[in-house]
Amino acid sequence: MDGSMREQAIFTQLMEGNLPDFLRKLKPVQLSLRLKNGRRITVSIFVMPDYLAVGSDSDFLLIPMTLHTAAQIALRFGFVLPTKKMVDAIFRQSSFHFTPEPLHPGPQMSSTAYYVTHDERIKEQRQILGKSLDALVSGHKKDVVLTNRLAQAVGRIAIYGWHRLSGVPIQPLSTVHQASYADYSHGIRLVSEVVLIDGKPKSIYGVLQDPQLTKVLSDEGTIQARQLLSSSH
Repeated sequence: MDGSMREQAIFTQLMEGNLPDFLRKLKPVQLSLRLKNGRRITVSIFVMPDYLAVGSDSDFLLIPMTLHTAAQIALRFGFVLPTKKMVDAIFRQSSFHFTPEPLHPGPQMSSTAYYVTHDERIKEQRQILGKSLDALVSGHKKDVVLTNRLAQAVGRIAIYGWHRLSGVPIQPLSTVHQASYADYSHGIRLVSEVVLIDGKPKSIYGVLQDPQLTKVLSDEGTIQARQLLSSSH
């Protein structure tokens, strides 16, 4: 398949429910913030334990995709993409961390063959570590993220992360690639649009638009998350 055919196939398969059961068991990640009045609040976000994959628990492929495809899927499923700050929190609170395994750079980075090769290396690490599929994991992919930079860099994709075991990300926040770009190192981690603030359910969109509350989930001020996702889709 060429790139556009592959993206359509990814979208169709996920919309038909062809994703592993373990990805349906969301994991809580907590972030806290002290407000100006001195009150400390705790926000719980709920994230997929791993990056989006096509297949079943016994036979799946972690699947990179373009921003267009990722945004469509996120909106259809009732999810959002994470912010940079969320990605850091997910890494800190993961049950275990993979060691990043960059492959040789070049045009082949966007090939399905590279997707499969990288996925096999991740599975080998998981087998050695002996961790269950539904454990919260990180370190093996760069995240496709939401950022205000997308409002200025229209038609671009934002990526961040691929943390080393030290906690330092290989990939700083970048919008250098076109939104139609995807390669083997990218992962789509979905975050539920429902969060808990001190145990009470709230919309993540509302939190990200609130000048005070957004600070717990974003280090760049308020984010019009739904607008960014809708325009990317």
